[in-house]
Amino acid sequence: MMNVGFDNDKYLKIQSERIKERIAQFGDKLYLEFGGKLFDDHHASRVLPGFMPDSKLQMLLQLSEYAEVVMVISAIDIEKNKMRGDLGITYDEDVLRLRDEFNNIGLFVGGVVITHYNGQSSADAYRNRLERLGIKVYYHYTIDGYPHNVALIDSEEGFGKNDYVETQRPLVVVTAPGPGSGKMAVCLSQLYHENKKGVKAGYAKFETFPVWNLPLKHPVNLAYEAATADLNDVNMIDPLHIEAYGDIAVTYNRDLEIFPVLNTLFESIYGESPYKSPTDMGVNMIGFCLSDEDICCKAANDEIIRRYYYALCNLASKGNNENEVKKIALIMKQAKLSTDDRKTTVAARQRKEISGVHAAAIELHDGTIITSRTSGLLGPSAALILNATKHLAGISDEIKLIPEDMIAPIQRTKVNFLHGKNPRLHTDEVLVALSILSNTDDNCRKSLEQLPRLKGCQVHSTVMLSEVDRKIFQKLGVGLTCDPVKKG
Repeated sequence: MMNVGFDNDKYLKIQSERIKERIAQFGDKLYLEFGGKLFDDHHASRVLPGFMPDSKLQMLLQLSEYAEVVMVISAIDIEKNKMRGDLGITYDEDVLRLRDEFNNIGLFVGGVVITHYNGQSSADAYRNRLERLGIKVYYHYTIDGYPHNVALIDSEEGFGKNDYVETQRPLVVVTAPGPGSGKMAVCLSQLYHENKKGVKAGYAKFETFPVWNLPLKHPVNLAYEAATADLNDVNMIDPLHIEAYGDIAVTYNRDLEIFPVLNTLFESIYGESPYKSPTDMGVNMIGFCLSDEDICCKAANDEIIRRYYYALCNLASKGNNENEVKKIALIMKQAKLSTDDRKTTVAARQRKEISGVHAAAIELHDGTIITSRTSGLLGPSAALILNATKHLAGISDEIKLIPEDMIAPIQRTKVNFLHGKNPRLHTDEVLVALSILSNTDDNCRKSLEQLPRLKGCQVHSTVMLSEVDRKIFQKLGVGLTCDPVKKG
């Protein structure tokens, strides 16, 4: 069973209460910027074991009668076909997926805002696609000097040029497929337009990370920096919070940069700003819900190393993220980590050295390390799943779950008919074979029944795995890393 270091029930209770307090602080409308992911915040669930991927959604559903959702996507991300690494889909596809998910559970989606717009043809095509589906779409433009040129931003040539997003309900949740989409700028632009229309609107920020009341170099906060290394986000002490209250709090560079704009807008609306620091903007209560800090620290350190391997593999396959790799390497030094701190890395490399072929290793929840190697029949990941489930089911290593005479015909089909170069079975093919055999073989049935117990376990492979194998581990909830080595 996975060790738990986060009190999810406490979080749901105190977080919803905190947001209700902030809604009551303002008048006609509150724009609530939702950082992170609502439905599937797997980063939070990895670094805070016990946090449910849909915790924020469950909290928000308590306010669904008063809330609507506005989704944000950057024209830059559309043009680059930016991918969600955890789901393997582009941001523009994820907007449609999330819209359907929101609608299915009863959360009203008011429209989509395309930010950083500067006439990109890909953004125009995407807008046409959304409008054909009956979705309202708005453009928010690139502003020269943003976020430092406050005078221009707070003018008709700044926020005034943006489309006004029509909303209907008192709580407007502004969210996006990923970071860097421009959610805060959308909220502030709306404050500008609402004020012009005589509507008293407020703003608050629901950002999961960094955690403001954990130390700057706490592993959970360092893991956030590693996760956003491609954005050049930097965690920092909030100097304005120290000046106002004498208390240390953690924020990050983009919030400090945008805070003067927020203050200017609030001063023009209310005569004064209700916030004295970027930390004041937030409503995040996560830092009060760590039930076992040691467990969370270990999980966060694992995440930093995982992000390092992910960046290395991207560099090996695409070659365009050298700065990201260097930044995460620096974070690892700050956290006093090395790849050898990941037990599965050491075990997999030792198995490779002994066997002379690529290998893999998994760390089970009780600390047991199981390894596998490449064979003529199976790749290391497929063999690893069989070895791990056999161990959990108490089945002897000597027992072969899938007979060789069943594997051979599958290999012939892959090579002769499907023209594949690799005859070895992938993880999905092994699981299908195991499922078929489970009707008549008790060992195969027992082995399959262990799959849920792999959730939260850690795996390392000495070779970069195929997309098929990566997705299987993802669906099983396994944390995977690979050496940046391509198959020969």
